[in-house]
Amino acid sequence: MNRKTILLSVGIILIMLTLASCAGQAGPAGPQGEPGLQGPAGPAGEVGPQGPAGLAGEPKAAEYAGAAACAECHKTIYDSFMMSGHPWKLNKVVDGKQPAYPFAENNGELPLPEGYTWEDISYVIGGYKWKARFMDQNGFIITSPKGEAPDAEKHKEYENQWNYANEYVGKEAGWVLYNSGKTTTDQPGLVYDCGRCHTTGYSSWPADAHQDDMPGIKGTWAEAGIQCEACHGPASLHVENPQGYGLEVERSSALCGECHDRSAKEFVDAKGGFIEHHEQYEELFQSKHITLDCVICHDPHVGVEQLRQAGKPTTRTTCEGCHYKEAQNRKSMANVACVDCHMPYVGKSAWGNADTFRGDVRTHLMAIDVATFDQFYTVKEGDAEKSYSLSQLGLNFACKSCHGPSGVIPLDDAAIQEEATGFHTAPTP
Repeated sequence: MNRKTILLSVGIILIMLTLASCAGQAGPAGPQGEPGLQGPAGPAGEVGPQGPAGLAGEPKAAEYAGAAACAECHKTIYDSFMMSGHPWKLNKVVDGKQPAYPFAENNGELPLPEGYTWEDISYVIGGYKWKARFMDQNGFIITSPKGEAPDAEKHKEYENQWNYANEYVGKEAGWVLYNSGKTTTDQPGLVYDCGRCHTTGYSSWPADAHQDDMPGIKGTWAEAGIQCEACHGPASLHVENPQGYGLEVERSSALCGECHDRSAKEFVDAKGGFIEHHEQYEELFQSKHITLDCVICHDPHVGVEQLRQAGKPTTRTTCEGCHYKEAQNRKSMANVACVDCHMPYVGKSAWGNADTFRGDVRTHLMAIDVATFDQFYTVKEGDAEKSYSLSQLGLNFACKSCHGPSGVIPLDDAAIQEEATGFHTAPTP
């Protein structure tokens, strides 16, 4: 490099240093410009290890919502059901007034046991049809006059059950005996332990639980009477989410048989010349009709009594629907229905007259044995005898309520048996 070039380079450097020393300080930053377009995504990182599973939450249990909650969506069914007998099996007395029964005008005002007022009554057992019993403010069934401790000997004639009139049996309304003067062992009164079949949501556990804290009541319940949830199960989840939670719809006769029986289903219990009440399932159990569901003949939301009061058929099907040949081939008997002979009043709930073979509950024994008159037999059980009904109907109850000595057309036994034999036999061509 020659001398001239070196001098030129040094001069340029000196000029640049001079200019740099003369430059002013940097001004404030200008406003931020708009963000540019997002760049492409970077590669995904590796997936980390899975954490431990959380604890499972407890499922929500259904609770009893009450029949009023069902009525909000099912009003028509509810209104019909409340006219039937099931909701009135047990009735709480509110404000010291008689429960407002359907068809109460047919039976009149309920009288009370001697010495009692409505302020003394906690619950009425029944009262819709047939009869009524009463519980005191401690929950005990009343078996003695007010203010007197029950005494089996002293009060054995104390009438404490009110029976409604029954024209068919030939009885006017009146008082009768029911465990008069009796108590439950180690209790000051007669304990009410019928909640299993008279209430909804009944529980007998724990053993020392008492509804309304009344010592005379064994167990507790969600609602008095047989309400919607007694058959359909607790409905709170269905009420909250009707489409998400369905309700139980049980059609089998075994469900009805949980209450419409008395003891072993292989036997039909009898007492005092009649089948004891609420034994319909035991009666069906004796025959081919056990294969049928009760709801085939009975609408569970419509009671027999309300249909009878309305002048409508009391069943949704007819005997002739299955037994059409028997209906076609029968001896002429004007105004006699199938049930008059095949479902006579062999049962007794309130009134019965053994002399005229008339009880107040129709039987569900339907087959008739024309070779038999007597309906009952006895079995020795220990030191006592127990009465049971045959599995078929004898001619006493099948025929003698009309053709007995006090019937509308009296016949002797030979004539009755002759008339019954071959009653449904087809005529010879």
